[in-house]
Amino acid sequence: MHELLLVEDSPTQALKLKLVLQEYGYRVSIASNGEEGLELLERKRFPIVITDWVMPKMDGEEFCREVRSRSYEDYTYILLLTGKNESADIVRGLESGADDYLVKPPDRMEMLARLKTAHRIISLETSLKDRANEILRLTLTDPLTGARNRRYLNEQLPRDMHRAARYGHPFSLIVTDIDFFKHVNDEYGHLAGDETLRRLVGKVEESLREGCDWIARFGGEEFVIGLPETDLCGAGAAAERLRNAVASMLLDCDGQAFSITASFGTATATPELLGSGVGMEDMLRVADACLYEAKDTGRNRTVSRCVKDSGIRPIHADI
Repeated sequence: MHELLLVEDSPTQALKLKLVLQEYGYRVSIASNGEEGLELLERKRFPIVITDWVMPKMDGEEFCREVRSRSYEDYTYILLLTGKNESADIVRGLESGADDYLVKPPDRMEMLARLKTAHRIISLETSLKDRANEILRLTLTDPLTGARNRRYLNEQLPRDMHRAARYGHPFSLIVTDIDFFKHVNDEYGHLAGDETLRRLVGKVEESLREGCDWIARFGGEEFVIGLPETDLCGAGAAAERLRNAVASMLLDCDGQAFSITASFGTATATPELLGSGVGMEDMLRVADACLYEAKDTGRNRTVSRCVKDSGIRPIHADI
């Protein structure tokens, strides 16, 4: 059933309209004035609203203006129900934000036709929004691996750091690089190398917190993983889980099995450091230094530190 909000101050008229709308397959909620209608819209999604014009507290015209002034996630189609059928009145109602109007008492067939128009408009708006979201997703996605791309990293990392500082949470990131990746390309070919990158991203994504953590391709075989609300210990533990997961993968090239390892460097900033000016470049610089420390001391290991620490300390040293 379709959800519909009916804003009508007359209980009798509201009940009559509700019964008719229910016959057409609508689940109808009723508000007795514009203020109640706004409260319901804040709590629940209603694609279509039918509102009376003349009501106490907040009339239909004011209600329409208020709805349009608010930022709802999806579009709300408004039908203004009015006894005013002069052209000037109709224009005024449409200019207030109504999409269409019905003259009281509404004719059943006319109301059904206008509701069908509402559904066409809503469907079109949803399609356009989905298409826009898909285009945006593609512009922020690395086409080879399916990870986020450098643009996403440059936009999301500062946002996450700002949010962490604002709400008093630590923030960590991981930089990882496949060990001896050139050997994979030389030994098994670039197609196998591409598949290796895709498999690594897939393995990492299995361990990330949905809607919170993210992985972005930094370049080549190097990736950055964002870990909001994660302290130094948590970042090191997460990197170790990922390191073991990558090392346990079995890859295949024309029936020939092979495995890879990766090195990990993590950087963590406390809320105090984030609030005092520690930036994206600082986090990446520290994580990258940790990564190269891991590479220089044997690969297939994790090195972690806080951006304020002077030393770099291994978490584990399993080679």
